[in-house]
Amino acid sequence: MRKVYKPVLILVIVTMVIGSFSAKASTVSASGKTSGADLDVGLKVMTYNLRYLNDSDPSPHTWAERLPAIKKLIRKEKPGIFGTQEVLYQQLKDLEGSLPKYEWIGLGREGGSKGEYSAIFYNEKRYTPLEYDHFWLSDTPNVVGSKTWGNSITRMVTWAKFVDKKSKQKFYVVNTHFDHESANAREKSAELILEKVNEFDSGLPIVLTGDFNAGPESVPHQTLTSEGAFDDLWEAAEVKINADLGTANGFEDPNGGGPENRIDWILAKGGISGHSIEILNYRKNGQFPSDHYPVIANMTMSH
Repeated sequence: MRKVYKPVLILVIVTMVIGSFSAKASTVSASGKTSGADLDVGLKVMTYNLRYLNDSDPSPHTWAERLPAIKKLIRKEKPGIFGTQEVLYQQLKDLEGSLPKYEWIGLGREGGSKGEYSAIFYNEKRYTPLEYDHFWLSDTPNVVGSKTWGNSITRMVTWAKFVDKKSKQKFYVVNTHFDHESANAREKSAELILEKVNEFDSGLPIVLTGDFNAGPESVPHQTLTSEGAFDDLWEAAEVKINADLGTANGFEDPNGGGPENRIDWILAKGGISGHSIEILNYRKNGQFPSDHYPVIANMTMSH
């Protein structure tokens, strides 16, 4: 015999199901912001200028001497993704051998394996790249090795679209290294990045990492954090560690040049909340792993 449910009973069941779903999907924090405990996806990102391999850095600043300290720092901090600057192909291969959990995406700024990379490393067990590409910071961004804004060194951007294997959340990571000499190049580079990321899927979060060779009061920073653009996670994060430091230590300054020299940034947009951010002033027995301090941020993406 087929069962017949009374309308009142149906209404009670539906109400209970909807209430249960709503409780899981949306909880209100003490700050009054809505956060989905089952829907927020954690992400730990680092930016790190590793100092290029060369024959002029004296001991203990040679690449061979610094590599163990860099490996130890990355293994200790365990970023899910980290953007690098100034690395040459040999350095990438050395890092690849030292960090077996990570794969990398990148292209030399002069094309192929020539020149410095702005490579993106990612934990391959956690993330899968769905697509990636590069563009050059010039009036002709699709021309490999191009430079047109007064900078003597070629500058570029590497970007990738990832998916979190567990949550299926998709997001972008953009990594770059702005010019150290030309203010015009830095300003135009910021404008070009905003133009390019507007071509991405507008519904997905974007994280921008890099050495911007400019402080937090600069025009490039103002451009990139203008209304509707990115948030600087250093300013937005709930917890800031080593706020009295800069990021350019030059292998000798424990203060990293002070806060006005916070030239390495992690910016974000599109449903990302920053929880903590830190300038990592780690030294191994007094040795600086690089002439820059890395910056690392813990964040969540709304899924």
